[in-house]
Amino acid sequence: MNIRRAQIKDIPAIIKLLSEVLELHAAIRPDIFKPGTTKYTNDELAKLIKDDQKPIYVAVNDEDEVLGYVFTQLQEQPFSTNMVQFKSIFIDDLCVDSAARSKGVGRALLDFVKEEGKRLGCYEITLNVWAGNDSAIRFYEKNGLKTKETTMEYIL
Repeated sequence: MNIRRAQIKDIPAIIKLLSEVLELHAAIRPDIFKPGTTKYTNDELAKLIKDDQKPIYVAVNDEDEVLGYVFTQLQEQPFSTNMVQFKSIFIDDLCVDSAARSKGVGRALLDFVKEEGKRLGCYEITLNVWAGNDSAIRFYEKNGLKTKETTMEYIL
């Protein structure tokens, strides 16, 4: 397995995985997510792939087929003047193809982002997980992530 920056040729595989993620989220929160859609279009992905502030990495096999991806965003903190300034990497999305799960692909992608963050002098890696996505929560906790803050809602 190799991890590299996503390329235009990877867009069909990324769209397939984005669809898997969306369907999972739509099952958890049908009041928010629309089944049969994806977070990004082909054109949006083509632009993101070139954006050095929002690098997308893919894990590929020996045949250069996409096994999984991780969308990242480099961020400067703070959001407020009462916070210490630092750099962070936000994981916008991480997905492993269902056929490649439980084979270390997700861990390899996460480890890659950890090393990339260290290389860039980042203080932390952050991400969001939807309540109800228990397998993702277990995966992240198993790989050393801890809850930083909780977003709460009251549906009107």
